[in-house]
Amino acid sequence: MGVDVVTFGCRLNAFESEVIRREAEQAGLSDTIVINSCAVTNEAVAQARQSIRKLKRERPTARIVVTGCAAQTQSQMFADMAEVDRVVGNDEKMRGAAWQAARSAFAAPFGIDASEKVAVADIMAVTEMAPHLLDGYARGLPRVFVQVQNGCDHRCTFCIIPFGRGNSRSVPMGAVVDQVRALVERGHAEIVLTGVDLTSYGADLPGAPKLGQLTRQILRHVPELKRLRISSIDSIEADRDLLDVIADDARLMPHLHLSLQSGDDMILKRMKRRHSRQDAIDFCAQVRRLRPDIAFGADIIAGFPTESEEMFARSLDLVDECDLTFLHVFPYSKRPGTPAARMPQVAGGAIKERAKRLRAAGDAALQRRLVAEVGATREVLIESDTQGRTEHFLPVAIDGDVPGMVRRLAVTGHDGARLSIVIPGLAEGEYPESIRPHHS
Repeated sequence: MGVDVVTFGCRLNAFESEVIRREAEQAGLSDTIVINSCAVTNEAVAQARQSIRKLKRERPTARIVVTGCAAQTQSQMFADMAEVDRVVGNDEKMRGAAWQAARSAFAAPFGIDASEKVAVADIMAVTEMAPHLLDGYARGLPRVFVQVQNGCDHRCTFCIIPFGRGNSRSVPMGAVVDQVRALVERGHAEIVLTGVDLTSYGADLPGAPKLGQLTRQILRHVPELKRLRISSIDSIEADRDLLDVIADDARLMPHLHLSLQSGDDMILKRMKRRHSRQDAIDFCAQVRRLRPDIAFGADIIAGFPTESEEMFARSLDLVDECDLTFLHVFPYSKRPGTPAARMPQVAGGAIKERAKRLRAAGDAALQRRLVAEVGATREVLIESDTQGRTEHFLPVAIDGDVPGMVRRLAVTGHDGARLSIVIPGLAEGEYPESIRPHHS
């Protein structure tokens, strides 16, 4: 057996898991399971631990290595697990030397030295970021990620991630453009720019370029790129260039995911966020004027410490006031060492109930958007022989097609979860064998 990577958490972790797999395999590791963990909630950490125990029962001879944000912030906890053979830090996991060292430790004639079990350095000492071009992406994925930034300089009171990722650092613009060009030449139709705090991109680089400038350079210098998408952003940091590109270039997808976290100003202050409720509403209105069909997603936390029912209601109202389509709801999770952990806590039952109401509001918002799409014609990226995605990241039911193709399709209905489509100008009996129309 080779190297299997189990990924928890964000899109950035998904990208980094591909780097881990490549580096570990090149180091000669075999029969090894790597857990790329997440630390954003207590539940995420618990899931990683449960997965470790389950995998060890299923594959007792496999070596288990734990890395990722939870490994960085709670390395000794994982090292103390009998099932774990090695703990690798969040910076080290991206470097071949860490996996070569793991192979040497595993090959030691007297077993693994306990003193070498933890290979985790000070993440705050990391100041540079190397680009990672993934040959593994040549496997034909229609949508691929390019990591342009890592770490975060902000200290939101609920968040442990800066201690797992370190301070903000960026990949130089030229290297990003080269990566995108290479991926497009391999046939990938859609590129997603990803990072921990994406809108802080460039502050550490010469000239301090911003995300908008990077986006503009990619689109200008890689004209063959069909679709460019941006992952989660902090709206208060969105620069003028980014807004201009949203308005001017159709290849930048009309879909933004916003880190809003709350709709109440007092809670936002206690979170140490840098925007107000009105800032969020104004930003969405401004972008919608530039790109009227844009779809917004957002992260919102339910049950942050001191949150009253009235404060929560303002978060609930924000779904309508910002006209959100996709909602990512986080029940507040008390993370040891964060300022919020020392604040008066909301009862667990209330947190769950508020999260449930937020998710219901998100489901209703998505349904409204699906209904509104009926009759529109959309450019659909075929992800698999059963599903595609519109420019707005809405899922589309597909019945056989070539992954990676972008099809112009008319929306005829939806099934509550995915859009149904037809090909404009064709009668149903004239459809190519690869695509069949769906009706709601």
